[in-house]
Amino acid sequence: MFRRNRHSPALVSVAIVLLTAATAACGHNPSAPLPLSKVADAPLSGGATRWDYASLDPATHTLFMAHMGDGVVTAFDTRRQRVVADIPGADNVHGVLAIPALGRVYASATGTDEVVAIDARALKITARVPAGDYPDGMAYAPGAHKLYVSDEHGGTDTVIDVRSNRRIATIPLGGEVGNTQYDAVSGHIFANVQTRAQMVEIDPATDKVVARIPLPGAEGNHGLYIDAPARLAFIACEDNDRLLVLDLRTHRVTATFAVGRSPDVIAFDPALGWLYVASEAGDVSLFEVRSGGVRKLGHASLGLNAHVVAVDPVTHRAYFPLKDVQGHPVLRIMQPRFSNKSAGG
Repeated sequence: MFRRNRHSPALVSVAIVLLTAATAACGHNPSAPLPLSKVADAPLSGGATRWDYASLDPATHTLFMAHMGDGVVTAFDTRRQRVVADIPGADNVHGVLAIPALGRVYASATGTDEVVAIDARALKITARVPAGDYPDGMAYAPGAHKLYVSDEHGGTDTVIDVRSNRRIATIPLGGEVGNTQYDAVSGHIFANVQTRAQMVEIDPATDKVVARIPLPGAEGNHGLYIDAPARLAFIACEDNDRLLVLDLRTHRVTATFAVGRSPDVIAFDPALGWLYVASEAGDVSLFEVRSGGVRKLGHASLGLNAHVVAVDPVTHRAYFPLKDVQGHPVLRIMQPRFSNKSAGG
């Protein structure tokens, strides 16, 4: 995700003052230490340019990252802690999604308004599919064999049949589209409509919108993660720096938390119940999700522009691509302080 804030500097200043006061009134410590230790800053390839989404294939220990500024998808071996390939041909790449069951990785090449399919073993592009205006986040509905792509500026979700790698539908959502996610319990797709403070629910059987869920308190609801077993959706609002917790059974917002400035990517460690919210400002907020309840564990600066995070559910390590550390990109690898895992994962 990368978009210009629509608010004026004066309004932003007022909002920051009000948010700081509200945070203090609620008893939240905005700089509480994160219960994480740094494992390494592993060198990344290419220039000190912007990175975007990341997606992990735990079975092959390969982390796929969108090196947006270089126009490549970078494959990183998490066991050896080194880059194994840079896959060219994805201009202005934003979203990236590994689908191990297909042996494929999909990436949204926003510069050419298309989605590219990558062979996860050969690490080469095998297909190109036209998408909408500014394709960004992606989600896969396995039962329907369909990939859903957020067309942020186009106000739609593009639907791609992964069996043929062809676009088969375009679903109008009525506003600028944030991230799109799959819910394994309902089998439905959810997408943020960030200019209408809504989340829409799509039935892959019909590719129709079956519900529009209002999100009171949302401004620029872009980031999204669905904890399907807990029936919760977590929504990062980039224009007012909030995390919303939505009950998917009642369609009601049950909690709101202050997070870093312009939150972007959300990642979840299901075994620990830890939810990471990474922000454009470089701040990371960490929450614990237990028995339907959510509590904040910590919030601190992790590194300049640390707005992307991916988590390994086996080793519990969290990965943050940073575009510029002393003039070079690095992958900052963190792990829980109590973890006894070895450095090799």
